[in-house]
Formats: sequence, C-alpha cells, structure tokens
Amino acid sequence: MRKGKKGKVYLVGAGPGDPGLLTLKAKACLEKADVVIYDHLANEVFLDHADEKAAFIYVGKKGGDHTLSQDEINKLIVDKAQQGHMIVRLKGGDPFIFGRGGEEAEELVKAGVPFEIVPGITSAIAVPAYAGIPLTHRDYTSTVAFITGHEDPTKETSSIAWDKLSTGVGTIVFLMGITKIASICNELIKNGRSPNTPVAVIHKGTHPEQVTVEGNLENIAEIVKSANIRPPGIIVVGDVVGLRKGLNWFEDKPLLGKKIIVTRAREQASDFLTKLLELGVHCVEFPTIEIVPPDNWEPLDKAIEDLPNYDWLLFTSVNSVKYFFKRVYENGKDTRCLKNIKVGAVGPKTAEAVRENGVIPDLIPEEYKAESVADSFRNFNTENIKVLLPKASKARKTLPDELKKMGADIDEVTVYHTIMPEGKTDEVKSMLEAGDIDMVTFTSSSTVTNFINIFGPDSEKIKSYLKDVDIASIGPITSDTAKKNGLKITVEAKDYTIDGLIEAILEYYG
Repeated sequence: MRKGKKGKVYLVGAGPGDPGLLTLKAKACLEKADVVIYDHLANEVFLDHADEKAAFIYVGKKGGDHTLSQDEINKLIVDKAQQGHMIVRLKGGDPFIFGRGGEEAEELVKAGVPFEIVPGITSAIAVPAYAGIPLTHRDYTSTVAFITGHEDPTKETSSIAWDKLSTGVGTIVFLMGITKIASICNELIKNGRSPNTPVAVIHKGTHPEQVTVEGNLENIAEIVKSANIRPPGIIVVGDVVGLRKGLNWFEDKPLLGKKIIVTRAREQASDFLTKLLELGVHCVEFPTIEIVPPDNWEPLDKAIEDLPNYDWLLFTSVNSVKYFFKRVYENGKDTRCLKNIKVGAVGPKTAEAVRENGVIPDLIPEEYKAESVADSFRNFNTENIKVLLPKASKARKTLPDELKKMGADIDEVTVYHTIMPEGKTDEVKSMLEAGDIDMVTFTSSSTVTNFINIFGPDSEKIKSYLKDVDIASIGPITSDTAKKNGLKITVEAKDYTIDGLIEAILEYYG
C-alpha cells in the first residue's frame, strides 16, 4: 500500500497462454502491483513477473465452478483500490473480448476509482494463427466475426442474428463453443451456410498441448467427439481453414507436447527454458538448486587483495565468474587487477561470462570438465605456480588435487553456496505418479542429489516413478551421480553444455 495515495486499477489482458505473448506493458504493470486479482489463467507463469511481496487473489471461474460471483469480484477490486493499493486485474486473453472487463470498468467509474485498460492478445486471433489459419485473406475473405459460443444458439432469446451471420461473414470464430458445437453447426447450416464449409477446432491453442482437428459443418461435431476434444478451444468456420495445410507451423515443432522437468537453478534456467519452449516443450520448472552468496566474504576479499601474487585464475562455472567479479567491483577494483594473471575457463559459457567482464581467457579445454582443465595444464610449467580457484562450497576436488600433483600451489576460495530451495514437490510428485512427465533433465550432480532429497521420505517412491521416465544428463559426471542414486540415464549430452543437452534430447526423440 502506498500511504497517502489513491489506489488505481489496471485491467490487464494476459494473452492466450504462450508466455511470449504477454505484452511489455502488462509485464510492467505486474512488476509494480501491490495486489494481483487473477482469473483462471491459461498460464500462471505470468504471476512470476509480480513482486514477491505482492498479494495474489484468485477469482477464477472454471467449468461452472466460480470462486466469486462477478458482483463480488467487482466489489473486491473497488475495495482494494480504495485502500490505496495499485491493483492489477489480470484476465486471460483481452479484457474487452468476452472478458467482462467492460463491466468491471463501469463499476470503477461509479466508485470514482482511476483505472487503465491494458489490452491483451485475444485468443480469437492468436489461436487460429498458431494453427496456421489466417482469419482474413484477400483471395478468400475480407470479413471476420467473433462470437461467443457460450450462448445456447437454440434458445428463443438468442442475441445472435444467425440468418445474417451464416452467410454475411466470411470467417466466423467461436470462443467457448466446443460443448455446443453440434447446435452451432446446425444453426449455420439451417440459415444458409453450406454443409461443406471447412471448420477447424483448436484445443489449448498457443500451448504445447495444442491439438487441431478439421472437418466441415456437417461432420465436425462427430470428429470432435471421436477425438475427445474438450474445452478450452476455439472453432473457426470458413474457407481460410484450408490454408492450414501449408501454413501449419506451430504443431510441426519437433518436441511439441513433450512435458519435461527442468531442475536447473532459476537464475540459470532462462536460456535452457527459452530454447526448449522454442521446440514446443511443455516445461515444468522445478529448480532443485538455489545459488546464494557465501556466509563470509573475508577469504575472497583477502584473495582479491593478493591477486598480484597469483599466476593463474581458474573458473569452473558461470556462477564462480559472476560472484568473483561482483566482489571485485564491490571492493572498488576492476579488471585491471588481473593484468598479470592468466585466466582459465572450464567451458564456452564460462568463457563467455569471463569475456563479458572484459577479460579474454587464456585457456579453454577441449572437453568441458575439470579433468580436461587439469590435462590442459600439462602444456604449461606448473612447478610452484600459484593458482586461485573461486568455487562453490561443495565442489569436486578433482581439479585442485590434480594440479597439486603437478606441483602447483592452489588456493580454493568459496564464492557461492548451492542450497536446496523449497519447491512445488506435491505438484511434481502428482505428475510423476500419474505418468504425466516425459523427461527429467539434470545439468549437474547437485541437481540430481537435490532432486531426490527434496522429496524427503517419498524419495524411494519418486525413484520408482522415474523408471518409466526418460532422464537426460548434461555429461558423464552428472550421469554417474544419477546412476549412484539408482536412476537410469536414457540421454547424455556429447557436448557438455546446455546446447549439447538440447541436441541430445532432439536426437533421442527423433
């Protein structure tokens, strides 16, 4: 709450579900919200954009199960705003396209509460686009209509002018109409539309679970029933449906619909998640590692002061680079303090992080693991060289032990800890128990051990569920840890990077 300030409401459209279709303005509103009042969203990942201190109030309506009536929702929005809060009323799709946003805005006007409308990408246009159906096309039609399918078209008081709609509009899009599809098609045929008019029904459009079936007005209801297509979905009627054969792009993605658990730390997972989403994966975020600073900076601060005495600085992870340089800058220094030191990086991503800090690595091994770093040092005179190794608190001893055998003097200094975060264990456990997961990915030994341990007394049950799940590992070290924990690796990256892991997953699923 902002003391002394009047509240304000943003009626925000969240789009149809694909996280990439949230608008920049919607994201900005979520980031500054005190209270988020949200519907049954197509994708709750949008809530992650809000501040962790924000209050979240669910008022969704699903399958006739209403948490609050519309009047109660209106009152809630007004009350929270009058308390001085900045409110985001988050609605799927667009708030003014069958979203009752107009009614909520009218109530805000009556109460004297300031508000703004933030349009969202409506499923009426986004879902057909993801199915490869352009709603207008100069060779087919220049007219399109959006109709609610939630109204029973056979009732006497229907507000839909079926006689005009059936033949007066080229493309007709019905939202929320799957359960009424038979009566919708009958009304269109009865009022003059050809029974051979192409129809597409798109289930869960813009999601990895998207499924599209095609037919015509005469047979589509039976096709939908046979294919067990259920809400949510959109019905598209018109000749433009025929263009889908050449324009279907989304459903051709190589991993569409695969449900994959990503166990990587949240701050590191974004690149991995983005690339999997591009391939059509339904990603289940389940970070088993949280990266935190060390309890005491004194050992690192001392090492930074002593940098002129070191010959080599070795980084074995992106996080070691991040926390090392962060502390260098906090100590009032910059990369000039490394002017006489050679720098090594365990792999391309670590090397990239070093370069982003203005330093070009002198050593990047051909294989991206500690053993290869040690092997690479055989090309150098290691007798009595002094090496600084910034590392995690629980790091493998292979590299320092091997370098010591070569005569090097190694100073290991902790720059970050990995801890086990609190996760959505019940949700993931239910998915595994139901056989709803295709693959679990592990990007380090810590992700493996933490994944097992996070379930506590249920860990043995989880292992039994994983027998029927594909398990992908970033490399042999991680695979060995998985095997020691009784897990069977089905996919292992040849190139021990995130890109290598994705390539291996693609190859595995063909």
